Amino acid sequence: MMDPRTSAQDVMRCDLCEIAVVQMHCDTCLVNLCKACVGEHFSVDFSKPHKIVDFKDRKSTPLYPICTSHNKEQCIMYCKQCYIPVCSDCIESNQHLGHELSKIVRVLTEKKNIIIKERNELNDIIYPTHQDIASDVQNRISQLEKEYGDLSTAITKHGEDWHREIDKLVQKLKAEIDEMKNTQLQTLQKHLDEINKTMSDIKDEIHSLEIAIDTNDLSELFSVTPNVQIYRNLPHKITVSLPEFIPGKIHEELCKLFGTLSSSSFTSDKNGYSMKTTQKSPEAGSSPPVKQLLDEPETVTTIDTGYGQLYNVACLSDEEIWTSGIDSTMKLYSINQGSLLKSITTKSGNRPWEDIAVTKSGDLVYADYNNRTVNIVKNEKIEEVIRQQNWIPHGVCSTSPGDLLVIMDSDDNKQTKLARYSGSTEKQTIQFDDKGKSVYSCGLYYTYYITENRNLDICVSDNRANAVVVVNQAGKLRFRYTGHTPTLKNRPFYPQGITTDSQSHILTADINNDCVHIIDQDGQFLHYIDCGLSRPWGLCIDTNDNLFVAQCGNRKVKKIKYLQ
Repeated sequence: MMDPRTSAQDVMRCDLCEIAVVQMHCDTCLVNLCKACVGEHFSVDFSKPHKIVDFKDRKSTPLYPICTSHNKEQCIMYCKQCYIPVCSDCIESNQHLGHELSKIVRVLTEKKNIIIKERNELNDIIYPTHQDIASDVQNRISQLEKEYGDLSTAITKHGEDWHREIDKLVQKLKAEIDEMKNTQLQTLQKHLDEINKTMSDIKDEIHSLEIAIDTNDLSELFSVTPNVQIYRNLPHKITVSLPEFIPGKIHEELCKLFGTLSSSSFTSDKNGYSMKTTQKSPEAGSSPPVKQLLDEPETVTTIDTGYGQLYNVACLSDEEIWTSGIDSTMKLYSINQGSLLKSITTKSGNRPWEDIAVTKSGDLVYADYNNRTVNIVKNEKIEEVIRQQNWIPHGVCSTSPGDLLVIMDSDDNKQTKLARYSGSTEKQTIQFDDKGKSVYSCGLYYTYYITENRNLDICVSDNRANAVVVVNQAGKLRFRYTGHTPTLKNRPFYPQGITTDSQSHILTADINNDCVHIIDQDGQFLHYIDCGLSRPWGLCIDTNDNLFVAQCGNRKVKKIKYLQ
């Protein structure tokens, strides 16, 4: 058993002395005890029949109810006619004569079996069905947003088409006006030119007559013949008439001409959904066997990767792991031999950021922070599956249904969101909670790792917020885990890599305290794993629930057994 003064594990202590490690348990009082305190516990209360068992067998002893009619008598039988527990005095009093009696332990077992069956139905069928329904509604909300956007875009485009046609009509009418104006101006100008010519001729005639008036030469005077009669005939008056613009009336008919909207509607079909028979996850057919946490996790093997700095690890199988670090090379190692099997260089020459993952089909996936892409390696060929415009991808993981989850932040580092992709198609976005606040923190030079739990919760290590953020499949916030007090080195919780196991435990690396936190699926702290870790960063779990830790401090991957 570990020394509590130097232990790197946070283990349970005796409820009496609060120093020694728990070894025994009183099933009567529900008290945890060390062996040295068992006698003291008996001496506290002699009125109870204390049942002391090994800690691992706690809560195995049934607690018989006390009879309501006969004080301090335990009820060991159950009357099926009266539906109440009964003690031996009740039976001897003939109150239940002729009634069918059964041992209360058997009734307890039957009741527990009914509860277990209903619990399993809720857990394996009803809850996953509601998760699917929530996902379906969320997808339809996203689709509705897109379709209404398309509808608004179509109306805007139709309006623009109308504007273009109206502009053409306006230009046509204005061109006709210009043509009419030019024709009438030319006619009037010609008429004015003719009048001006006549006026010039009249002036010449006046001048000639004035000369004749001033002369005394009779011969010259008799030769003058005035042309006044010609100029008495005035020119025609030309009157122009302007065209008149008669605008069409704008009224309700315009709406019909432009186009109208049909009405929207809701329908509710109580038979629209059907109950699931199995979960989506591969293990849905049956619950996994229950495994207990080891008091002292064991280091199975260590693999030296040779990176300048090691960041990430992902299990390809129980025999092989992918790793990545400070450079652009991703390396495949044999776990048992510790030997390098294969190296792949990223397409862009940038280092993978931040995590690497393996799909259900065994393909390697990585995010390229610098060129905003998510890439998949198939048969040693790299394919770009997702490219962002205004968002930068960080963590990536592959889900049990075969989707990709990607967490990313905006170019200005002011927003962070999580997106679910089927191939290159975005199916779901998780960014805000019910109050409109951002689910994840944002800021420059912070990292995010992501994984999916067995119950389909989405778990993100958000080290800027010093928290593990867990949402359900529909994106609703379930809880935030912000560390456990006391920490091993009394430093702030700073999570990096994150993974989950068959028990739905959530494990996250804490580089500040050189350990791994284990919490349950509801965010309750269970254990620390230390094992001499040096700045643990990336995490992954194989099919046998062995933990692999990528240590940035010494560039080694450590394989750890922490479950029985």
